[in-house]
Amino acid sequence: MAPKLKFAEGEKVLCFHGPLIYEAKCLKSSVTKDKHVRYLIHYAGWNKNWDEWVPESRVLKYNEANVQRQKEVQRAHSAQPVKTKKTPAKGRKSEAASSTPAREESRASTPAGKDKDKEADATPTTTTKATKTQSKDTPADSGSDQPKKKRGRLDISIESEEQYLAKVEVKIKIPEELKVWLVDDWDVITRQQKLALLPAKITVSQIVDNYLASKKSSKQHNQAKESVLVDITEGIKEYFNATLGSQLLYKFERPQYSEILQEYPDTPMSQIYGSIHLLRLFAKMGPMLAYTALDEKSLQHVLTHIQDFLKYMVTNRSTLFNLQDYGNATPEYHRKVQ
Repeated sequence: MAPKLKFAEGEKVLCFHGPLIYEAKCLKSSVTKDKHVRYLIHYAGWNKNWDEWVPESRVLKYNEANVQRQKEVQRAHSAQPVKTKKTPAKGRKSEAASSTPAREESRASTPAGKDKDKEADATPTTTTKATKTQSKDTPADSGSDQPKKKRGRLDISIESEEQYLAKVEVKIKIPEELKVWLVDDWDVITRQQKLALLPAKITVSQIVDNYLASKKSSKQHNQAKESVLVDITEGIKEYFNATLGSQLLYKFERPQYSEILQEYPDTPMSQIYGSIHLLRLFAKMGPMLAYTALDEKSLQHVLTHIQDFLKYMVTNRSTLFNLQDYGNATPEYHRKVQ
């Protein structure tokens, strides 16, 4: 039996996106093969390029109580102190990001509230605060498109101001063997002004699927572990698809991203981009985990899986990372960046 839909097509709703809630409209609905409901959402006042499919857990009824909750979340978010914690790459200064392309030209993953003229910076960092850090390089309202928790998957729910302000530090330790690739990646993109060759030889989806296959073939594997692994690996793909455009790109890569969106309009970015962009995701995932409704034990469980995934990347780094996976940008491309 098909699940009952909570929202009708054309209904005015509120939609949770990253740490904030936006007024929106439900355009369409669909039910996945595993009986989960999702909705095509249009954010009020935004170009249709920002429309996206979201799980039902992210959508709220438009009523007085939820409008008040929207204001509370906005107030709690605005009350956060402005802190910046960046790790310079071997003494180099991180690249200051500039304005994002116009909304009509970009399909980054978050409407970014009224800070739509800001762009996220993918400068490698290895220690992050669970409270949303912000600076001139990071739009205050940009957030991750995080899926509803199913078993081990990450969950987003609306939280009270007290819960929001009580967030603790979340650390994802990037192994030293991989940090060097973040540094080299920064140098190749921002100083040498090269670009990752796309589609990647080994895409994010392939890496995640290969990791899952390796865990299934291990002696410690069992059916109970498999269900959690599947959820977590699918969650990684969804996080990547949702945050690539808003948080994981350098300024120099944005025209390439726009071109990819035009060339592959119906293809998830996890099937286009590869290992280095996936590594950037893990370097920035701490604040994203802060907005999940996981208790401390569940959060530690998720972090354990992420660290295990990073160990897998270390083991396979000779296959996953290669400076030959970058190429020179054309003169025409350089003109687009200016």
